[in-house]
Amino acid sequence: MMGGFKWADPQSRAAFAIAEPGYPFIAAAGFVTLVFAFLELTVPALLGLGMTFFCCWFFRDPDRPTPDEANAVISPADGRIVCVRPLESCEFVEGRCLNIGIFMNIFNVHVNRIPFKGTIGSIRYDPGRFYPADKQRAWKLNEHNAVALRAENGHEIAVVQVAGLIARRIICTVSQNQQVTAGQRFGMICFGSRVDLYLPENTEPSVRTGDKVKAGQSVMGYLK
Repeated sequence: MMGGFKWADPQSRAAFAIAEPGYPFIAAAGFVTLVFAFLELTVPALLGLGMTFFCCWFFRDPDRPTPDEANAVISPADGRIVCVRPLESCEFVEGRCLNIGIFMNIFNVHVNRIPFKGTIGSIRYDPGRFYPADKQRAWKLNEHNAVALRAENGHEIAVVQVAGLIARRIICTVSQNQQVTAGQRFGMICFGSRVDLYLPENTEPSVRTGDKVKAGQSVMGYLK
């Protein structure tokens, strides 16, 4: 059933909100730019200024209203759908499941959001390799952080943050047993990466490979 929209997080008062993990990168780029400017090194200073603006843009964190629909699974990431496939088994949920993979390039917003209302079960970080995040082997072999979620209706869902070729920092801000809601911010991955959803096998997907989605806004499917 179609519903309205809700705000999962308090709205920012800033005209251009920036995610907190971006502050050190912006500060470092800005400092280097100032050094070049004081030394009257025009070209390096302009390059540094460009990098500062890029960091500000990359770590943007826009407020987004989340669809308030019964049983709707919300996208945890911005990006392009790289797979929608049934799995006989995986290490993140028990039994058969539906796997939906989202690839984030450097031009996407990288803040990750909770896909469904419930309680955080376990959080497991595993170091791994750094294959390109849009490749199928990345979901299994790359460094990743798996967040298990038990929905209010008893369904088990896993959302897995996967590092990419360049991404070397996975940030997760939720904790075990925490109550969360769909669309709520829970972390980010820096500089190109991937997020995978593992849903109950009878989930009705509403996206296909190649579709573009937005975290906190796009509906990935519906739990039955």
